[in-house]
Amino acid sequence: MVGTAVLTVGAGVLFGLALAAPPGPMNAIIAEESVRRGWGAGFRAGLGAMVADFVFFLLALAGLVAVIEAAPRVRAAMVAVGGVLMLYFGYGALASVGETLTGESDGGPNRGFLKAFVLAITNPYQILFWLTVGVGLLSSGTLDVLSVLPLVGDALAGLVVVETGSPLLVGGLFGGIVVWIVGFPAALVTGRNRVDRLAPAVAVVSGLVLVGAGVLFVIDGLSTLV
Repeated sequence: MVGTAVLTVGAGVLFGLALAAPPGPMNAIIAEESVRRGWGAGFRAGLGAMVADFVFFLLALAGLVAVIEAAPRVRAAMVAVGGVLMLYFGYGALASVGETLTGESDGGPNRGFLKAFVLAITNPYQILFWLTVGVGLLSSGTLDVLSVLPLVGDALAGLVVVETGSPLLVGGLFGGIVVWIVGFPAALVTGRNRVDRLAPAVAVVSGLVLVGAGVLFVIDGLSTLV
């Protein structure tokens, strides 16, 4: 049987990928930056989102994430601000559909980093992750990963047990995020001769994702505030 330490790191990596990989506003920003400005820009955008996760990690350690969730108006204001920012960045993506100058750097080298960071830090889904899964991962104890599976959980109980509250688990989680923010932009810019043809489509999809999420976030936030 593989050692608990290895299983703990592996589980952390999977949790990190589960946080970073799903389609949404963050990956829309990474995709747009990668295709229009290259791997470095996409990686910096991903790094911005990861730094926001690290901030949430520190806040979860201090117990402040729960405070945010317990203050509905504060949370609603964050959601509404995040929605407005998504609408703004979504408009920018749609306005750039005709541009195919890969490698251009309007806004400076930290443009994508700042965009992703400000969106991530106001993203209720990331707050929710750290309030639920994140807090559970930080609490000392053990987690029997396979025992929660339906039907086969009893038979698989005890096979994959990881240590929660372990630095190995947290390190694996952020390692999984790093794997994504390195690999996802690399996959997008593979075959640079096709990037210019891909840029308008990515800009449209990214813009629509951001606008759609922005509308939902603004409605969610204002429904609580009003």
